[in-house]
Amino acid sequence: MVTKKVTRSVERNEVIAAEPTESLAAALDIDLPHAAGDTVPPLWHWTYLLERGPGQELGEDGHPVTGIPAPPGPGRRRMFGGGRVTTLGELVIGELATKVTSIRSSVGKTGRTGPLTLTTVLQEIFQGGELVIREEQDIVYRAPGSGTLPPPPTAPPAPAGPTLDLAVDERLLFRFSALTYNAHRIHYDVDWCKQEGYDGLVIHGPLLALMMGEHFRRQGIDLRGRTFAYRFVSPLTKPQTITVVPGADGLERGTEARGASGTVAAVSTLTEA
Repeated sequence: MVTKKVTRSVERNEVIAAEPTESLAAALDIDLPHAAGDTVPPLWHWTYLLERGPGQELGEDGHPVTGIPAPPGPGRRRMFGGGRVTTLGELVIGELATKVTSIRSSVGKTGRTGPLTLTTVLQEIFQGGELVIREEQDIVYRAPGSGTLPPPPTAPPAPAGPTLDLAVDERLLFRFSALTYNAHRIHYDVDWCKQEGYDGLVIHGPLLALMMGEHFRRQGIDLRGRTFAYRFVSPLTKPQTITVVPGADGLERGTEARGASGTVAAVSTLTEA
């Protein structure tokens, strides 16, 4: 196993606009205040401070081939493995914010599908001179030609407690890709999905994570001062209704995102920062 530490970073500055919050709320069929001075809900920062490179910097799969992160070699297939978001404050609409992105580590190893590179990206968002959000994202690069993904494990019955449903179809996938500036073809190109081993359009991992966070928020559980850790267990494909349920230790400590068949697609935990 080889670990490389990279110190290069990229900084982006922008005024936190109302439109991304307005647009994401509309995509989720909810109403949220989004005027100047209002705050952006936890995890909704994924629609802000995005890198917007030119089309010529995109690989065949739709992911950038330069920048942070960049694939470790040609033909590598990118997967989002999970991450950790520590919410120290809330972004305020109408005020300038800065995001600093860097590579925390990059590790080469061998997994079930062959050679893998695990890259952890660090993102820190500042507003008003204060660190508001600290996030680590775990990106997995699979070797080309690694074939169909293994079937999901059998899921136990969902824990009891309040649930949150979201009907996901091609229209929502399109809107979420646009809002997060994500050109990965597995979310809109059925033929490309087959090349990467999927049997249909893939529901975005960040959308599953966002809904797990939304279940906390809508149940009155504050993410401020806490670390929301999430991990993607099994991809969900094709239009279906996803359901967020409490985790095994109760809603105060975690959630699960499940597919229509009960498959556990993602899990999260909530701990003190």
